[in-house]
Amino acid sequence: MGARSVETKLAAFGETQRRDAWWVEILPVVILLGGFGVYATLRAFEGKFYAWGPYLSPFYSPLIDPRHRWWKLSPALLILAGPLGFRATCYYYRKAYYRAFFLDPPACAVSEGGKRSYKGETSFPFVLQNIHRYFLYLAILFLLFLWHDAYKGFFFSGRLGLQEFGIGIGSLILLVNVTLLTLYTFSCHSLRHLAGGKLDCFSCSAFGPPQHTAWTWITTLNERHMLLAWSSLISVGLTDFYIRMVATGIFKDVRIL
Repeated sequence: MGARSVETKLAAFGETQRRDAWWVEILPVVILLGGFGVYATLRAFEGKFYAWGPYLSPFYSPLIDPRHRWWKLSPALLILAGPLGFRATCYYYRKAYYRAFFLDPPACAVSEGGKRSYKGETSFPFVLQNIHRYFLYLAILFLLFLWHDAYKGFFFSGRLGLQEFGIGIGSLILLVNVTLLTLYTFSCHSLRHLAGGKLDCFSCSAFGPPQHTAWTWITTLNERHMLLAWSSLISVGLTDFYIRMVATGIFKDVRIL
């Protein structure tokens, strides 16, 4: 008998045997991540209302050349690559925006349709996702600046120009924001791997016990990585929004102490 040719019918876009409303899963991602992207882009190019009193917007930290001596554009553009690179290459966010914006695939067990040559993250520009670990190191450096900003947010100009300790609404907002950013950063999959994910035997390693302790703590955070990813993203946007409103006089910062 001659060989029989078999034709494979490609599934149409969105074809699935799922009976639930799978498309609802991607709506929050489109709204939150898309909305944040638009807001952050507009604020980054605005280049003003980034500080008030001791408060500095996280979009502009560390603040470089605010008087435009050599950089004529917004100071935010000088540091944008750091936090953006860490978020964009994050393992969780990659899954979220691949589904929500690229529909690749739209959801689990849902066809993306069409005949494609799958290359994963081996070709440009997606091959750049593999440098996520290096953005992690940069993100930790940014945290140092943000903690410094949060600390400064508790000291206000007093009489005779002296700094006085105080607590304002903005002080607490900055503190909550950097705390969430720290938890999100230290829940990173790459950091968990560096702490001990690559080891098969902790007791066989020279620094096994402390590595196991660190790995356990990071694993606990890693289990909440999705929650921390969204809460820290929202907190960054709200912190910048609050400082901008106070700087423009629309909001009045309330001094608690």
